[in-house]
Amino acid sequence: MESLALQAFSTVTTTPFSLSSRSSLHLRSRPITKISQPSIFPSSSIPTLRSPLKPLLLLPERPKPFISPIRAVSRNDSTPPTETTTSPPPQGAKLFPLFLSVSIGLIVRFLVPKPVEVTPQAWQLLAIFLSTIAGLVLSPLPVGAWAFIGLTTSIVTKTLPFASAFSAFTNEVIWLIVISFFFARGFVKTGLGDRIATYFVKWLGKSTLGLSYGLTLSEALIAPAMPSTTARAGGVFLPIIKSLSLSAGSRPGDSSSKKLGSYLIQSQFQSAGNSSALFLTAAAQNLLCLKLAEELGIVISSPWVSWFKAASLPALVSLLLTPLILYKLYPPETKDTPDAPAMAAKKLENMGPVTRNEWIMVGTMLLAVALWVCGESLGIPSAVAAMIGLSILLLLGVLDWNDCLSEKSAWDTLAWFAVLVGMAGQLTNLGIVSWMSGCVAKVLQSLSLSWPAALGVLQASYFFIHYLFASQTGHVGALYSAFLAMHLAAGVPGILAALALAYNTNLFGALTHYSSGQAAVYYGAGYVDLPEVFKMGFIMASINAIIWGVVGKFWWKFLGLY
Repeated sequence: MESLALQAFSTVTTTPFSLSSRSSLHLRSRPITKISQPSIFPSSSIPTLRSPLKPLLLLPERPKPFISPIRAVSRNDSTPPTETTTSPPPQGAKLFPLFLSVSIGLIVRFLVPKPVEVTPQAWQLLAIFLSTIAGLVLSPLPVGAWAFIGLTTSIVTKTLPFASAFSAFTNEVIWLIVISFFFARGFVKTGLGDRIATYFVKWLGKSTLGLSYGLTLSEALIAPAMPSTTARAGGVFLPIIKSLSLSAGSRPGDSSSKKLGSYLIQSQFQSAGNSSALFLTAAAQNLLCLKLAEELGIVISSPWVSWFKAASLPALVSLLLTPLILYKLYPPETKDTPDAPAMAAKKLENMGPVTRNEWIMVGTMLLAVALWVCGESLGIPSAVAAMIGLSILLLLGVLDWNDCLSEKSAWDTLAWFAVLVGMAGQLTNLGIVSWMSGCVAKVLQSLSLSWPAALGVLQASYFFIHYLFASQTGHVGALYSAFLAMHLAAGVPGILAALALAYNTNLFGALTHYSSGQAAVYYGAGYVDLPEVFKMGFIMASINAIIWGVVGKFWWKFLGLY
């Protein structure tokens, strides 16, 4: 599960700048300054985040991002800043979610009759796996802790030997995901991602629509080398959007939010899924999808190139249409932003020339992407290419080992990803997945569905089940293998099924305010209300489904995927 992965964000307010528009901007609040010198686009901090409401009783409560106790003060405020105090978190597991999670496994193990085709070992492992998945949704403990308990249970009950239980910890794809978090930290630490986005604002930011396209295209550009959607949202784009919005007199939490901020937030939020779907290395869950597909016998040659070719046309069409569609459905009050390019130019001037570390970051990521694209022909696996890149960053001082150690989300991901991938692999080896796919095949045959119809039904089911999940990667770990097996049982071509499910995984990241890490970041900015998030999430999900379905149908046929 992606965490914010940007360890020291602080509360930010910025000095409003004059920004001409068709809307009246004369009703501005008086300037607010930070104790330290303000910047035009805060590059290493996030505005105060509000806590998302719990969507369902059974959904886990999302941990609140760390917010620095430093608060902004007005020039006319004589009250000295005070530090906030927080109560210590509750100790131990939450009893009711714990009871439900354990009960699901016990019911499957002891009350549900074991099918004749399934061995006792496989059935017991299925019970442990389902209990582990229930814990991911109900969250009796943090994800990594609960996954570790599931792993321990599988060993204590002698369901799996120690070596088999820990086998996925040496998985190349999992380590590639871990290293991707370190690359994302490098983009934030050097300021390279912020610089790239600011250039796009300078070039395209004369109107609100152009500003949205500049931000959208800049995210698509840096996505393959910054494989964390949450880091891109929190470390690069939200600070820029927040600063531009405040400059236009668009403030979170009141009616002025509609001037500029609400539209830019929604546009960037809804476009991010297409940027993540465009490149294999643009999101951690993409890599996990292909690994799980490989365990079911679906091996994609030249995965980086094959992924990009299949995603390119539908993703680019969606990226180009999303800002325009939202401009019509969710229009901003401010239509023109003629001062934004000048603001961006001023910020670039303040940033100075490209630093040594930024150039190293550029060169390293170009090398890594080149090896991801061509590594198979050179005999260099993707994980090894990432290791080479990280070694360069460490040797040249762009990152230090403390940066890696403090990236807690990376190590947490290593723990729980490895547990889920290991259990899923063992379930496949023990025949559970083939048994489940056989059952689904019989049901689909009884309904006389053709494979295209089955593809549509299964993809829609996989998509809307995400209303019950607070993590894209958690959804993949829980359901990707099972749904891929159902596709295969229904006669859907294997590579088409594997890629369609993987692309789908990125698109439902903007469905709700809790559907992904970046969702919590953008919603937490305070510019969009909860009903608007659900409404636009559903509308844009439907539009994206139509675009990917129609464009993908012809494009994938042209590429020979079916």
